[in-house]
Amino acid sequence: MKKIAAVILTKNEEKNIKDVIENVLNCVDEVIVIDSGSNDATAFLAENNGARVLYREWDEDFSAQRNFVLDKTDADYILYIDADERMSTELIKSVKNVVTKCDVKQYSFMRQIEAFGFEYKHGIFAPDEVTRLFPRTEVKWEHKVHERPVCHLPKQKLSGTLMHYTYDSWQQWLNKAGQYTSIWAEDSFNKGKRVGKSAALTHGFYGFIRAYFLQLGFLDGWAGLYSSLQHFFYTLLKYWKLYELQQKNK
Repeated sequence: MKKIAAVILTKNEEKNIKDVIENVLNCVDEVIVIDSGSNDATAFLAENNGARVLYREWDEDFSAQRNFVLDKTDADYILYIDADERMSTELIKSVKNVVTKCDVKQYSFMRQIEAFGFEYKHGIFAPDEVTRLFPRTEVKWEHKVHERPVCHLPKQKLSGTLMHYTYDSWQQWLNKAGQYTSIWAEDSFNKGKRVGKSAALTHGFYGFIRAYFLQLGFLDGWAGLYSSLQHFFYTLLKYWKLYELQQKNK
């Protein structure tokens, strides 16, 4: 039977790390935590619950964190899971079944998002399909933020659900929005992307329209409205930061 390793990126995840390790150990042979410098009990709890903890200094590059593990294990398959995600019983069975069959494919499954205590059905937090299980030697990740896997194997969608228990407060969302938009703006600037003031505003307004109307966020009531407003602010912020970088580097 092929060996499978779960990979979890962490930074101060002491409230989540024990539960996520217990969850993934139902279908993997090894759990590897890639920590970027936690100053809480994350590493201690991870090791005490059966994970191997590796440290990689944070350089504002999520893909680099994910790629770091690829030569640190001899596992045949890599399953990427975030600390605030949990696999359903059905998904755990699906993962075990495909690894037993040893098919050389990449595998996706549906992710359901719960944010601010609300389980979203529409809008920017609507359920989405994510690809997270790969033969170890067949995947690389790209982009510093909002990273995506590059794998040229056929893709198969598995049954079951990945629950993502994301933001539990506005402050947590603001902290991550600030971090992600800064990384995006700097990376985009270095790649030659440019934007004007009016274009930054246009991107922000379109982000709201897409989330609230095109993706039917209004069907989620007040939760859909404020998540769409968040997306407006997030989109505007990342383009405005790009504009500021242009001005500073003239």
